[in-house]
Amino acid sequence: MRWMNFLSEEPRKKKTAGHAFRRKGAPGWSGWIMPSLRITAVVGVFAVALGGPTWLWRSGWVADSWRAAQISAVSVSADIGLTVKEVLLEGRTHAPRAGVLKALGLKIGDPIMGFDLALVRDRIEALPWIQSAAVERRLPGVVRVRIVERDPIALWQRNGVLSLIGRNGVPITNQKLGRFRDLLVIVGKDAPRHATNLLVMLASEPGLRKRVRAAVRVGARRWNLRLDNGIDVRLPENEVAAAWARLADLDRRHGLLGNDIDTIDLRIPDRLIVRTKNDRPIKILAGDKRTL
Repeated sequence: MRWMNFLSEEPRKKKTAGHAFRRKGAPGWSGWIMPSLRITAVVGVFAVALGGPTWLWRSGWVADSWRAAQISAVSVSADIGLTVKEVLLEGRTHAPRAGVLKALGLKIGDPIMGFDLALVRDRIEALPWIQSAAVERRLPGVVRVRIVERDPIALWQRNGVLSLIGRNGVPITNQKLGRFRDLLVIVGKDAPRHATNLLVMLASEPGLRKRVRAAVRVGARRWNLRLDNGIDVRLPENEVAAAWARLADLDRRHGLLGNDIDTIDLRIPDRLIVRTKNDRPIKILAGDKRTL
């Protein structure tokens, strides 16, 4: 899985031909054993403090002592090099990088032990594009952030403004929507909440689904569809999937949608009513073999 370098303490050096860039050789025993011991000691302070006897918390004495010990441990950890040197971000496609960085609330040089992983995760998950997030420390200096973005499914038109929505009707953004112009446009106060089920139903007939450009929620009960050639399709409140399958079958067998049609009404189970553009209604029984 590819990781993206989200922050770094210094610009990365370019690789020379045939050779990967490497850091300088590791120092000898005397150069690293003491920092390693100090790192282990600081981490141990955090572990002991977090795992100490619960009765100390009830005494009231431990609150101030814990805060002082925590501040001291964070300060010591920074002094021995436990600071943020790099942040790696995985899973970002649409979420603005600047927004994730702001929610992360970290900068290069901050103590890597000085922030709460759960709080940082919650701030990131509060962003409109983020469905879930995971944040972890990789001592001595790397913070890894993994995000799962919401899946955009439709554009919701309300009061003349388009907004991108995800599954279950979760609003995402109303900015920079040009790249999502091929998504279905839905209209209606409760349309986002029912959009996922509508799309699942439409996908059952892929050929016909490609022709649907917009869906209007009527009376918080059912949908009207607008096709790419301007035909309006009135779906029923119940047995919607059966009506949709019937329309697809009629179009395959009779080329129904290629006629001079204005409206197709599927609200009556055993028949459909077709109104042509010259306002002439035609009733077609479900088993009728006629073409228009």
